[in-house]
Amino acid sequence: MYPFVSGGGLAAGGPLIGRDLLGGAFHFDPWELYAQGFITNPNIIVVGQIGRGKSSFVKTFVGRQLLRGRQAWIVDPKGEYGLLAQAFGSRPVLLRPGGSTRLNPLDVPVSAKHHADGINVEVAVKSRLELACALLCSSLARPLNPEERTAVELAVRQVTVVHRRPTLMDLVEAMLFPEPTAARSLGYESAALAELSRAVALELRRMVTGDLAGMFDGQTTRGVDIDGKLVVVDLSATFSSPALPLIMACATAWLQAAFSNSETVKRLVVLDEAWAILSDLATARWTQATFKLSRALGVSNLVVLHRLSDLRALGEDGSAQRKLGDGLLSDSETRVCFAQSPSEVPTTAALIGLNSTESDALGRLPRGVALWKVGYKSFLVEHLVSQAERSMIDTDSALR
Repeated sequence: MYPFVSGGGLAAGGPLIGRDLLGGAFHFDPWELYAQGFITNPNIIVVGQIGRGKSSFVKTFVGRQLLRGRQAWIVDPKGEYGLLAQAFGSRPVLLRPGGSTRLNPLDVPVSAKHHADGINVEVAVKSRLELACALLCSSLARPLNPEERTAVELAVRQVTVVHRRPTLMDLVEAMLFPEPTAARSLGYESAALAELSRAVALELRRMVTGDLAGMFDGQTTRGVDIDGKLVVVDLSATFSSPALPLIMACATAWLQAAFSNSETVKRLVVLDEAWAILSDLATARWTQATFKLSRALGVSNLVVLHRLSDLRALGEDGSAQRKLGDGLLSDSETRVCFAQSPSEVPTTAALIGLNSTESDALGRLPRGVALWKVGYKSFLVEHLVSQAERSMIDTDSALR
């Protein structure tokens, strides 16, 4: 009846976020709240207009979690997390066409780990097949037909069995030159099966030899640090590329695969400018599937958007893309909303269930203040930044 007036704060500890405008200090930790049963998943969505404090919050929240022994892995499309990495003694992984650093998105993810003997082949095939199909559907701008998908599956199985750490180039070769045994299992000769899948094979080849060459066309470069507290994958060289959804999907796949090389810890995975990967149906589907694994991996996914209407813009009412956007929102039980323009407030209110008082507040929030929806509770929180943190959140130096 009286929003923001009655009721206590969050009982769980965690790092200080700032000041509850209608209470005392505001602390937040998704894993502790999940352990208490207050929320059913640890994922977070952060939205806000440019210049309202969204980026400052994300960077300081990551930094404060690192100080508590957590880890953080960040997909950084605009190159904005370099100062944060520097503050914690980390060097961003710079990915650019023709560059010196490569990541192998077909590395086996943690879910495919199988004791000390090696990997679970079936799980590895499934994981690699999902990624390959997402990349191909996105690049071709159409679904794969049954023959193409089957050919991709046979090729994925072939490279998984033959190579300890297959690459996208290995997959292209397996599709262009399928094994006779695999072809006969479908009633084809090798040449006939290769012809059926030639279009998708050549499209995949274009991704690793064309405009994306030098990024995902080989084994992960030795010396890439995946064991530090903070891993930042800098994609700023390709931010304006139409292939950005593919690039972000590959980078995210590599991050997930790299989990198998580090001990199990609670980890934040930050997906900034998430509209890029969600704007494509195939990569959006793949992203939602990875969200479902968050609890098993001890991961809290943190998705950053300018506005929730970006989820509405994914497709028409009832479309698969619209449903994926709604599903991603429902899979994130913590929503942090910085100020929105008046035209965005109704959509935001409808998507996350704001009442009239909350909706009115959302359109008038000053810089650095956010409306938090955590489970069934709402808070108005002023985000506080220490003097020591200011050097790692400065994104306005060019304007000055």
